[in-house]
Amino acid sequence: MTIPRTIVTAATMVAFSAMSLAAAEITQESKTANSSTVKVETVNPYSHVALIPQGSDLSSIKFQGVRRVEVVTRRKSTTDLRYCRAEAFGDPGGSMYCPYTQTASKSTAWRVTYSYRGQPMTSDEFGNANYTFSVYFRPEELSPAVQVTLAQRRITRADAAGFFDLTTNNAPLRQIVVDEAASTSCGGNYVDGNWVQTDSNCRDDVHYRAIAAPPVNITVRVDPALSAW
Repeated sequence: MTIPRTIVTAATMVAFSAMSLAAAEITQESKTANSSTVKVETVNPYSHVALIPQGSDLSSIKFQGVRRVEVVTRRKSTTDLRYCRAEAFGDPGGSMYCPYTQTASKSTAWRVTYSYRGQPMTSDEFGNANYTFSVYFRPEELSPAVQVTLAQRRITRADAAGFFDLTTNNAPLRQIVVDEAASTSCGGNYVDGNWVQTDSNCRDDVHYRAIAAPPVNITVRVDPALSAW
């Protein structure tokens, strides 16, 4: 039997070019008599962390602005089973309105946006290497004085940037891999499509070891500057 070579990573690696991390979970599910299913999803958009691709120019990260916005905190998804079946029969590709999703509730947030330079996407024929990412703060995470100052928009971009601290983490990931030098596997052959060991009393002896591997993404964290409090 061949020892599996699958690598088990200690952290999930995300392949988006840049994204803000947010948590979401379905908090309610109900079915009505007319065969419709309603799901209400609670979303947490208040993440101070974003991921940008490995190889991005960290020295190019620049503060672009901060703005008070409305963010979605709950979404409602309604699926009419009869309508969806009819759409599937008429169009094998389905319908963009099945299920139908709408905003259930919103809340206020402060959106902080940065720009940076990364590797151009292969699908971009113009070779654009400029990207942005944003993080979101609850109003109470910023002091009342800071919020008043930001709302008046009478400060320079440099002064506004001083209200926030940005840190990056490009540390290697800890990964667990098969230690092939210390492991042994039992021999065998395929019989009628099934693997049969040559020695039925043999047992695979698999050992693992930890290695450090470069992460796929760089973690960027934005926090309120202590000096702003």
